Amino acid sequence: MIDSSKIQASHTQRPAFVYIRQSTPSQVEYNRESTARQYALADRACQLGWSKEQVVVIDEDLGLSGSGVDKRSGFARLTSEVALAHVGIVLGLEVSRLARNNADWYRLLELCGLTDTLIGDNDGVYHPALFNDRLLLGLKGTMSEAELHIIRARLDGGIRNKAARGELRRGLPVGFVWGEQDGEVLFHPDEAVVGAIRTVFERFVEFGSARRVWLWFRSERLSLPLQETPAGLPGPIRWVAATYTAIHHILTNPVYAGAYTYGKTKCERYVDEHGTVKKRMRHLPMDRWAVLIENHHPGFIDWTTYQANQTRLDSNTRPKPHQAGGAVREGSALLQGIVTCGHCGRRLHVHYRGRNSTPGYHCSGKNLVEGRGVYCLNVGGLAIEQAVANAFLEAVTPAAVEAMRLTVEQLQSNHDAALSQWRLEVERMRYEAERAERRYRMVEPENRLVARGLESEWENRLRDLAAAETELRRREQQQPRALDHEQLKRIQLLSSDIRPVWTAVTTTDRDRKELLRTLLEEVVFNLKRAEGRAHLTLRWRGGAITTLDVPVPRFRPMGPRTDEDTISLLRRLAALYPDEVIAGILNRQERKTATGERFTANQVGSLRRYRNIPRFQPPAEPPAGEVVTIRKAAQILGLNTSTIHRWLADGFIAGEQVTPGAPWQIRITDELRARIVTEAPPDYLPMLETTIKLGVSRQTVLQRVKRGELQAMLVTPGRRKGLRIKAIDQQSTLFKEFS
Repeated sequence: MIDSSKIQASHTQRPAFVYIRQSTPSQVEYNRESTARQYALADRACQLGWSKEQVVVIDEDLGLSGSGVDKRSGFARLTSEVALAHVGIVLGLEVSRLARNNADWYRLLELCGLTDTLIGDNDGVYHPALFNDRLLLGLKGTMSEAELHIIRARLDGGIRNKAARGELRRGLPVGFVWGEQDGEVLFHPDEAVVGAIRTVFERFVEFGSARRVWLWFRSERLSLPLQETPAGLPGPIRWVAATYTAIHHILTNPVYAGAYTYGKTKCERYVDEHGTVKKRMRHLPMDRWAVLIENHHPGFIDWTTYQANQTRLDSNTRPKPHQAGGAVREGSALLQGIVTCGHCGRRLHVHYRGRNSTPGYHCSGKNLVEGRGVYCLNVGGLAIEQAVANAFLEAVTPAAVEAMRLTVEQLQSNHDAALSQWRLEVERMRYEAERAERRYRMVEPENRLVARGLESEWENRLRDLAAAETELRRREQQQPRALDHEQLKRIQLLSSDIRPVWTAVTTTDRDRKELLRTLLEEVVFNLKRAEGRAHLTLRWRGGAITTLDVPVPRFRPMGPRTDEDTISLLRRLAALYPDEVIAGILNRQERKTATGERFTANQVGSLRRYRNIPRFQPPAEPPAGEVVTIRKAAQILGLNTSTIHRWLADGFIAGEQVTPGAPWQIRITDELRARIVTEAPPDYLPMLETTIKLGVSRQTVLQRVKRGELQAMLVTPGRRKGLRIKAIDQQSTLFKEFS
């Protein structure tokens, strides 16, 4: 018997709200008894003293969880009505119907206590403003939240235990179906489906790239199967055009390697930028998968091949810094991605020079000062690539005959693979046409509405069959003929010297790099410029090592010479200091002359005149402005230190540096202050508009600003901050002067 003594006239004057919720759509569909009991609470409200017109039923949250992640518009509406003191009592079948988490539950209790709102369930009526009732309601909310945790833990434990044995039936990728026994996984009964999946793996072994496999499928106009029935059950297969995503999913799915997996993803809760709690799925690395059972069922490939495929796919992506690899590009640099610096171990970068785009290699990992520095090495690549190619051809010549035979067989296999898929396609089309014919002949002739539709379907299937048979005949006519004895003999003579094949016009740079990577794993490059040679260490696949010495151009000085680093420093110091000051700076850095002596003012002068370095000329008037550090200049000008560094590099701001590694000194002048404004004049354009107007690149514009040919201002505030240039085309100005 429910105690109604807490219900006062102030409560019955306000409406009674009945909140109805089921956690999932399946519960709404099948647990109808629980839904009916919740709707019956409207009659309970009438028994407690509310009229039928005062009862408001909120059922818009049916099928939503009360854990707090889903947005429940009904609960939000209920909470707002309670906060406005428009509710006399809130009725729910139990606490778990209102909320499954204490955050929402205690927020509702707090609002009910402040607005004198009652809460009722099957056990009684409670007033959250009373301590005992609030304590009891809080306990019920805690038990409801704990109940949800226990239910989830129980279900998750059973699922994980079954998955650990490899018996949990989940969705299988196309090409597999579940068997009758627990955990039994079988190949799809459709031979065409299995053949298409096998073709993907066979072509990847040949091409080594998911994209090239996809392009091959597109060029051969082959389709991929799409499984429409969930949970790996045999069902209708829809054939669709091959996509890169589908090819990549097949190559990266461990189920195709005969492995059973569970827990590859993790559901995380997070707060977005609007403060809303949401869920997201995060893919986990293989070592964090909950279940990984190798050799669980027959696969299209074995586990070792699967791991090798993943390594190849990872190497096709853009490599991280200091790592070799990367997908083979179309450039002519033969050693792209596999050559490293023998001095610092970094991966060498490729560059091209001249009209013929001659390849070269450089390493930017020696001395870097504020984004600038010198290379470990910088050398042309023609002689080096030729030496590596010769070593490769010498290594591959003993097996050239066998390789040529395998190449011929591979070409035949490629054609046979596509031909086999088209034969299966014709067989499938013939079955579809015969099935459509049977369906048409089984219909009653009087039922013209159905007969016309089945007749149209039969005609479409016959049309598809005719097109497939035509394509099959065309491909069979194009099938390469088997080589006779004379042709095989000529191929053997050609393969005894594979060099003509390597240098043939039809062999692309990409083909040469692919061939080179099949045997060569890494080339370590040590440049010994003084000795006039480059020492190469070739590391072959399998662990074999080959060393080569390649002659490279070298500089032969007539006698002892001062190192280039000292000359470069002298050029920068000569513009700022006299010879005696420069000598002191060089001596403090423990630099020596070409003969190993300390620098003097006379030696600095002689070296400067020999190198045609101008002498320091003090200005007639002392330069105006305060000399400060970069950090102080950023505070004075209202900029970031990174911006100061960037404008120093671009030449927008002039700076002084005693020696590399020393702090930059910025001279704050009125001219510099005038170039940093809050709003630029109308004739000063942004960088993009300036490049379009002048028809030059961004670097060219910056160089002209640095040389003083263009005037520039820096706009600091607002969304349009950045560099503004007064775009004056010098050519057009010159033409105007002559006209």
